[in-house]
Amino acid sequence: MLSAVGVLRASGALDFALNGIRWLVLHAGLDDRFVDALPTALVKPFSGSAARAMLIETIHHSGVDSFPALLAAVIQGSTETTFYVVAVYFGAIGIRRVRHTIGCALLADFAGVLAAIGVCYWFFGTVR
Repeated sequence: MLSAVGVLRASGALDFALNGIRWLVLHAGLDDRFVDALPTALVKPFSGSAARAMLIETIHHSGVDSFPALLAAVIQGSTETTFYVVAVYFGAIGIRRVRHTIGCALLADFAGVLAAIGVCYWFFGTVR
């Protein structure tokens, strides 16, 4: 998973996607500081260790007390490794039809990311 994230980062695809999100956010008239923490949110449903690596990269790039680093840390704690949990726990008890589970779990992850963004702007909004 870490190598896949490295390939995405090296190819420029991740930066292209983040710049697109940043453009949409700026044209909506919103603050774009949260966009730098989104790589952690994007990989967290797949791998906790990859999300931790993205958190560490955000800390090295932005600084430990920066808004993106604080947000990435909150995202790390407010979301779940959805696909790992489904594979391990559902596989252990033999559940094979997980269609609705995946959708609901990813929706819960999305809600966790939105809540983390809101809480971080509430608590750390002035950190630059």
